[in-house]
Amino acid sequence: MWYVIQVRTGTEENIRLQCEANIPEEIMERCFIPYYEERRRIRGEWMTVKRILFPGYVFLITEKMEELFHQLKKVVGLTKMLGTGEEIIPLTETETEFLKRFGGEDQIVEMSEGIIEQSRIRILSGPLMGMEGQIRKIDRHRRKAWLEVELFGRIQRVEVGLEIPMKTV
Repeated sequence: MWYVIQVRTGTEENIRLQCEANIPEEIMERCFIPYYEERRRIRGEWMTVKRILFPGYVFLITEKMEELFHQLKKVVGLTKMLGTGEEIIPLTETETEFLKRFGGEDQIVEMSEGIIEQSRIRILSGPLMGMEGQIRKIDRHRRKAWLEVELFGRIQRVEVGLEIPMKTV
């Protein structure tokens, strides 16, 4: 089962390292932070950089939730585990499948590429293929797209890399 812990934005990598160091493998299968790739112009050159897909969240995979919950008390800087009130709820099967498809095994959402034809976006390659209906905003200059996906029991606005080299009228 996949669970999500909320942390202070900017401390995600620190929390992930603490979880990996303090929690035994038999309790926690994996701890990760989903990233996305974006293209940035740095000192005149285009480079691909990784950014955190969900700032303020760290993901854990475990089948032993009770034991994991007690082990997490050793982690400094943890805000809370996501759930409803007192109950900690794992991500749904739909949310898990979406994250696996979107980020792949490494949980890195790669750059997508598309074109705009008569004011409609068409994704030609990358993880955004088939998700055109969820794209809410595009910034061609910054090579980004914002989409709305249902995660953590609510609509999340997600920023990802999108290259649009061509626009037809």
